[in-house]
Amino acid sequence: MARASRGGTKFPAANQLARGRERKKRKGKKKKKKAARHHERAWPSSSSSSSASFLPPAPLLAPPRLSPRPRREPCPRRDSPPSALTPRIPPRPGGHREAGARRARPRQPPSKQPPLNTSAPASASRTARRARSRPEAASRQRRGPERPRTAAEEQRQGRPMPAHLLQEEEFSSTSGTTAVGTVTSRVTRNGNAVMEKDLLNHEDLAGDRGMVDDIFDETYREKEGPKPPLRYVWRNIILMSLLHLGAIFALTLIPSAKIQTLAWAVLCFVVSALGITAGSHRLWSHRSYKATLPLRIFLTIANSMAFQNDIYEWVRDHRVHHKFSETDADPHNAMRGFFFSHIGWLLVRKHPDVIEKGQKLDLSDIKADKVVMFQRRYYKPSVVLLCFTLPAVVPWYYWDESIVISFFIPVILRYAIGLNATWLVNSAAHMFGNRPYDQNINPRENPLVSLGALGEGFHNYHHTFPYDYSTSEFGWRFNLTTAFIDLMCLLGLASDRKKVSKEVILARKMRTGDGSHKSG
Repeated sequence: MARASRGGTKFPAANQLARGRERKKRKGKKKKKKAARHHERAWPSSSSSSSASFLPPAPLLAPPRLSPRPRREPCPRRDSPPSALTPRIPPRPGGHREAGARRARPRQPPSKQPPLNTSAPASASRTARRARSRPEAASRQRRGPERPRTAAEEQRQGRPMPAHLLQEEEFSSTSGTTAVGTVTSRVTRNGNAVMEKDLLNHEDLAGDRGMVDDIFDETYREKEGPKPPLRYVWRNIILMSLLHLGAIFALTLIPSAKIQTLAWAVLCFVVSALGITAGSHRLWSHRSYKATLPLRIFLTIANSMAFQNDIYEWVRDHRVHHKFSETDADPHNAMRGFFFSHIGWLLVRKHPDVIEKGQKLDLSDIKADKVVMFQRRYYKPSVVLLCFTLPAVVPWYYWDESIVISFFIPVILRYAIGLNATWLVNSAAHMFGNRPYDQNINPRENPLVSLGALGEGFHNYHHTFPYDYSTSEFGWRFNLTTAFIDLMCLLGLASDRKKVSKEVILARKMRTGDGSHKSG
């Protein structure tokens, strides 16, 4: 009897026939699997992510035989399978094929796609399947982190600037540190006007400037009931009347004065005005830049020559003016008329709200300045020496000018013109002019006032951005004070000038301005 083969039956012919059938079945299954893998690589389904388009394809043994398709116009894309072979799958909500969605990177045209690599390892197909199983992660990896658009990019594309673009860098410091604050839009009441204001984050602003009391307080409400009666200050009425009568008399002396006397009077006017504009206003009231000790001493001397109250009292009244602008708590409320905001507020007692709110201000930064407190302690002697004695003695002593002309032109006339130039900022600049930055507040842009007040007439800008050292976006134009501060920075006597960025200014014009910036 023939010996049975290992693992087989006693009949060799039947055993070989059975093994042949099994081999044929295994070969048939392998061919089907290879054909399915080839079809999947050549025609990926619509639900798979576009991230698989840049992966190397799996090796192909032979292209599958497909039934011939009818010719269509236009020709179908090579990166999508025929509709006869792949069922239509609706796109997932939020997927990259959703209508109106923006692709991270456009697909390469068929001519730029790499040829099929038949020598790639078989593991590439597993990599492709893993990438298709995580389409969102692969798409994010290919796009990279999204960068927020800036206001300048939005403007170039002609798109409206959203509110979050305004929460960018608010200041662009010319030198030194840069103050950054977030902007929040609030609807507030300023006098009789309802306005939308952009307020900085007070904590950020306080950390850089040391004070926030020049930002409008939208929580203030005027008290109901009758207004308190006016109480006249007769001493001020008499002194102001005599001053202006003396200034009128000084005008008649100008033809008799020497050219040196007139030049000296102009120099005294400019120096005393800088003591107010660059000193009391921009340095101490708003902390818009920093000054060294020599510059602070010079500005204090110039402030005493101007004789418009000491720095401490000037700063207190001006911060109350900004914080409660055009209300009863405003010392020179323009809603009470031109005369009151110009000079009348000095001829009557202050409104009780002005005194109350002024006592609640935080003036610790002013009290910490030893130069300011020294001037406050010896203010009256400094005024007698610097405002009245020195300007009169110099022409009389050095070029033999008559004592009458030396007193009335460099002293009386110069002092009266300096006072009225400052008062025009409170009156004319709050009533006459355009409002390109915020049409809902009273302060205006008045170039004539800027010319006389050394750059303080850009008042709509200043009340919109009180922390800008230039009080204007136009630099030195009609702004001698800005040129002076820039010169001091060049000499190393000043630093940390705060300047509002152009993007924030433009956004504010577009949102709350009266439209005059388009023609101006």
